[in-house]
Amino acid sequence: MPKISPFEKHFDRYEEWFVENEYAYQSELDAVKLLMPKFEKGLEVGIGTGRFALPLGIKNGIEPSLQMRKIAIEKGLNVIEGVAENLPFEDSSFDLVLMVTTICFVDDPLRALKECYRVLKNNGTILIGFVDRDSTIGRIYQANKEKSLFYKEATFFTTAEIVESLYEAGFKNFNFSQTIFKKLDEIKEKEPVKYGFGKGSFVVISAKK
Repeated sequence: MPKISPFEKHFDRYEEWFVENEYAYQSELDAVKLLMPKFEKGLEVGIGTGRFALPLGIKNGIEPSLQMRKIAIEKGLNVIEGVAENLPFEDSSFDLVLMVTTICFVDDPLRALKECYRVLKNNGTILIGFVDRDSTIGRIYQANKEKSLFYKEATFFTTAEIVESLYEAGFKNFNFSQTIFKKLDEIKEKEPVKYGFGKGSFVVISAKK
């Protein structure tokens, strides 16, 4: 079962995070944009309320949480119910697939990535944004997991672990961007975005089918 219970009950708190942490959110968007190719038809897996899809020009999403789905649909996005491990789309349907933090909440990450591979066209791109477990914020989230509304049931990964799973799913040509170099309560303006990984808490991986 997808871990949607906290998002169903506390969707308002989820939305508040983006308002309270506006600079962190904008920095994360910039990190995705840095690696984002031109595309015609994109899909966000675990689209949530559309916080990333909308500004990035991705019109299609899949989301298991009804409350989140409703908000995304109200924003004009084309969102259907479903889970990452069983995407309700035909092979080679999209030239871009985005997942932001979703990988932490799926039951079977490798199966989810294989599904992303399946629905991508040849030479299509996957972008995965996540908090690296070995980073400053990753360690804080891990240490306080049991007290967190949203991350209690999450599984945090290192960049190397996600790369390994992407490679196993068939992906190649990896690129990386990173941002969030401070603790969240220390961020008073947009954080820089840099290529690579290992220093920023938020990492984006791009890979090709």
